[in-house]
Amino acid sequence: MTALTPLLALVRKDLILYVNDKRALMLHLLMPVLLAAIFGSLFGGGTASNTGKIDIGVVLLDQSASGQKIAAGLKADSTLRVTELTDAQAREQVRAGKLAVAVVIPAGFGDAADSALFGGRKAEKPELPLYYDPSQSTVLAMVKGLLTQQVMQTTSAAVMGSTGSAVTARQLADVRAAARTDPQAAQLGDFLDSLKKFQDQRAAVDADKARTAGNDGKVDAEPEAVGMTLPFATRDQALSSGPKYNSYAHSFGGMGVQFILFMGIEMGTALLLARRLGIWNRLLAAPVSLATVVLGRALSATVIGVGLLCAIFACAMLMFKVQVGSVAGLLGVAAGFALFTASFGLLIAAFGKTPEAARGIAVFATLIMVVLGGAWVPSFIFPQWMQTVTLVMPTRWAIDGFDAVTWRGLGLAGAAPSIAVLLGFAVVFGALAVAKLTRDGRG
Repeated sequence: MTALTPLLALVRKDLILYVNDKRALMLHLLMPVLLAAIFGSLFGGGTASNTGKIDIGVVLLDQSASGQKIAAGLKADSTLRVTELTDAQAREQVRAGKLAVAVVIPAGFGDAADSALFGGRKAEKPELPLYYDPSQSTVLAMVKGLLTQQVMQTTSAAVMGSTGSAVTARQLADVRAAARTDPQAAQLGDFLDSLKKFQDQRAAVDADKARTAGNDGKVDAEPEAVGMTLPFATRDQALSSGPKYNSYAHSFGGMGVQFILFMGIEMGTALLLARRLGIWNRLLAAPVSLATVVLGRALSATVIGVGLLCAIFACAMLMFKVQVGSVAGLLGVAAGFALFTASFGLLIAAFGKTPEAARGIAVFATLIMVVLGGAWVPSFIFPQWMQTVTLVMPTRWAIDGFDAVTWRGLGLAGAAPSIAVLLGFAVVFGALAVAKLTRDGRG
């Protein structure tokens, strides 16, 4: 017990000093909570109902029935929020970044699309101008897919119905003319000829209904022609071993990792400053070994780190409904990363020349670890090669460990690899720091 008294006294001293430092508490606790809330909301929040719609503009210059139906189909899509604009307004809002994409349906587009449906490669296909923000190429691809669905359904419905007989007649005449030099065109002509007969029969039936209508002259409305639609429907089912995915769980883990690392930088630069001021030498002049001083500082940093991470996740659970599937796993990952952070701080103190120079290098190294570790942007959206490279980052293992014990629901067993790797990094960094400090002696 006597041997532990100096060590416990050093740890107690560091904890008291840290708790009394209100600025450090605000930086290391309130800032990660605030930033995690912001990043979590950016990536969808905790429920599907929070997922925002994509804002697009529509410039409707085609007043035909087809043009109107295409615009109405876009407005009815659950993933889009459509605003009708003039061409000038659409250009201005896209340039200003207020809209990701604006679709222009030019005058005569519906009739031209009807004519081009079976026109083959030689037909002049009408164009749909799309204005888009260069930073929103992903949204552009999504809007193109939805637009293709609406145009195909509307155009095919118009051509296949009885009202498309005139269009089919024009196409049939063009195909017959082309069949003189292109044998393959004759096969398309046979299809269009059959389609024309079907349309004429439907028109005759409609005319007969009109002639035999009741005294009021009213007939049942013709069922609206249904065009080609996707021959399948998807049934999305999110699967994980734990609770429903909550982006706040990942963002709180990432921001917690970032600010705990900043705490490690402060610990390392504080040790360098203590050596500059002679406090280190006076401490070692007491009946305390170098190993005790180093171990005491590492333990106090570890305790503070674990406490901060637990407080950060407590805020996530209370305010943003983040669920922790394994408390033991959470404590294990927190302890492993806190030990790594303590060894990282000791490494800064051991190899840093001055507090100022060491802080600059350590901040740069920390930002690299944070970005590549997936603290800002989840690592699972990185390219595959980058995901493999980032496995050398201890922050990647820490964040994956926090994901495992929260929304993935993998428990302690799922977090065990992360804990093991973090402890391995802590041992390597700590050994390097102790070896350097021992070689330097009492500084």
